[in-house]
Amino acid sequence: MQLTQFILLAVAFLGSMAVFTLIQRLLAPPTDEPTSLARITGKTVGDVSAFESLNPQGSLMERLDFFLVNSVRLGPKLEQLHMLLGKPEKPNPLHLLHYKEICMGVTGGFVYFMTESIFLGLVAAPVAFFLPDFYYKGQVQDRQREIIRNFPALVDLAALTIESGLDYMTAFERIISTAQRKTELEREMEKTISEVSLGYSRRDALRRLAMRTGLQDVRSFVGLIVQSDELGTSLVELLRNFSADLRFRRLNNAEKAAAQASTKMLIPIFFFIFPTVFILMLSPMVLSIFQKGGLGF
Repeated sequence: MQLTQFILLAVAFLGSMAVFTLIQRLLAPPTDEPTSLARITGKTVGDVSAFESLNPQGSLMERLDFFLVNSVRLGPKLEQLHMLLGKPEKPNPLHLLHYKEICMGVTGGFVYFMTESIFLGLVAAPVAFFLPDFYYKGQVQDRQREIIRNFPALVDLAALTIESGLDYMTAFERIISTAQRKTELEREMEKTISEVSLGYSRRDALRRLAMRTGLQDVRSFVGLIVQSDELGTSLVELLRNFSADLRFRRLNNAEKAAAQASTKMLIPIFFFIFPTVFILMLSPMVLSIFQKGGLGF
């Protein structure tokens, strides 16, 4: 009997690890090319990885952290997620890993407590390991929406400032210095200017800006500036056309969202409004049938 239980536990553990690996591969972002700056964009001068202090011979928690960071290779993904969040002091990549571990342990224990099944607990634990990712990816999307909302205005201001005779990096610095309230986009531009002052080339600093935001529009913007530097074309005209294209696509997206609103309203209408109307219309008739034995007319 004990041998049978041991075999079942081993099978449950292997099954949970298989589910863990499957979900990890499904949610894993595409790998970057070896020449891409995405490998170094999370690092700036003076930065230290939050995982460098992990001791493989330390406590059980540190050993688990070290295993997940190095063997499962969650370190680069967590650092990229931390970068897309704007690199806040809290949570740092190590905190993100701890939140995932806590969610895994609490969910696995709760499922085992409710079902008294070790198998279900072991299956639910690795699935719950990825639940914090959905929350933080939602925060990343909110941050990206804020960046893209302020992006056309910054492009217009940059075109106007460059037209007055300033260099584009000086124009960015002037725009940021006159801003009364720093948005996420202006903070990222401020980081780019700081990187140039620390010794990065302008091209590398701009590409790191595109990697930190994770937005295709910012990548296109950086490509325009790099192309203007290489070919010597007019940057002002390129920025104005790019800003006009941004506003046109925003208007087009708003029109698409408005066109889809009527279709999306069908779900609450069918599931909430129509049943309520039918209940209000038919309830007097049903009440009359049960009370008087007839329809009342």
